Amino acid sequence: MAMGLFSLFKKADTLPPLTDDEQARLAANSELERQHQQARQREIARATAMKIDAIESAMEADIFNLPEPAWGSQRPARAASAGDNDVPDDFPTTLLLSEELPLAAADDCAPVVEEIAILYANGQAAVAQQMLTEAVAATSGHNSDRSAWWMLFDLYQASGQHDAFDNLSIDYASTFETSPPPWQAPAQLAAASPDWAGLTPTAALSGVLDGHIAPQLERLRQQADASPVLRLEFSRVTAVDAEGCTLLLATLRQLQAGQRELILVGAPALAARLRDGIAVGRRDDGEAPWLLLLELLQLQNREKEFEHAAMDYCVTFEVSPPSFAPPHKVAMAPAQHVSASPDRFMLPPIIEHQLGPLLPGIRQYAEAYPALVFDCSRLTRIDYPSAIQLHGVLQALADAEPGRKIAFRDVNHLVTALLRLLGYASLARIYPHKY
Repeated sequence: MAMGLFSLFKKADTLPPLTDDEQARLAANSELERQHQQARQREIARATAMKIDAIESAMEADIFNLPEPAWGSQRPARAASAGDNDVPDDFPTTLLLSEELPLAAADDCAPVVEEIAILYANGQAAVAQQMLTEAVAATSGHNSDRSAWWMLFDLYQASGQHDAFDNLSIDYASTFETSPPPWQAPAQLAAASPDWAGLTPTAALSGVLDGHIAPQLERLRQQADASPVLRLEFSRVTAVDAEGCTLLLATLRQLQAGQRELILVGAPALAARLRDGIAVGRRDDGEAPWLLLLELLQLQNREKEFEHAAMDYCVTFEVSPPSFAPPHKVAMAPAQHVSASPDRFMLPPIIEHQLGPLLPGIRQYAEAYPALVFDCSRLTRIDYPSAIQLHGVLQALADAEPGRKIAFRDVNHLVTALLRLLGYASLARIYPHKY
């Protein structure tokens, strides 16, 4: 009897093997549960990023209202013309450099970062990406150095990997509890004018946006004939009126019709100022402020906000609103809070196989300006030999004129690591774009 009882328990303790169908269902349920958990984690990360965005937006005026170092110089006397009244007569030839804006961090030159920077510079992007992915995985889950993350963000943008960028953004927000960088692929603009480099024609608007901006805009339109890339700065605009809106709107449309590549500085702030000055049902200032707002929202590719503003415009003026069209050859640049020289020398998207025709342009720029500011916002990669040659050229210019100021602005973090490795920090200021 006892043997029978123990035998019964033994049989009950040993379950029959699962059938193939049962094993498949169990595996499917496990995978489904894993996907649900992963999706939940991503939703939490997104919610965290949204909350942080709201906090950062509210605190932006207090935290980030630090002056940008006013590099550069006055335009040479032969280049001055009507419309330069936003630059005072006593504007110094070379302005002092503020230490408030962060330079490239010294710890960016860790051995793994140096190796990745060299691989990427020499065209081995796939290997560099693999190493960056491994470096990022090693730092996930705890706050540590973010250099590898920033370099991977830049690599994804330069190579057009939008989905991978979005996935990394979610992980970044979850790991560091801060909002991730926005997607701004330089590769799209690089395709517009891949070989162009040189002094960027700029209209730096300031004060009241009214009829006085006409000479500046006219000069910019004339310069557009010789330059495929143009820069408009709105960060020092303090007020707007209908005439100024009409003039700026016409210029933006004309430049786009001419297939010019536009770099807009402070566009979000100007759009916010325009929005604050209009109201549904009020026609006091006419249609120009509304139409300029719609144009700026379209240039920023903010489709949902465009549609809402277009509906309000339709209700106010009882006319059909313009249709949204994705922007073409348009890039945004961060606002500048002080008078910075617009005379920047823009570097091309890719520099490789020595400087070539870029060299005469740099030397001509150095002859006209005592302070050199290189705009790297379109530069995605410079190879190792070209970087060494450029260093030699700049060193010679610095030796020929002791005290000459040299700066690299809006540098991606892959290029920043290479420049630091090659000793650029000893002769120039390097400002990577902020993440």
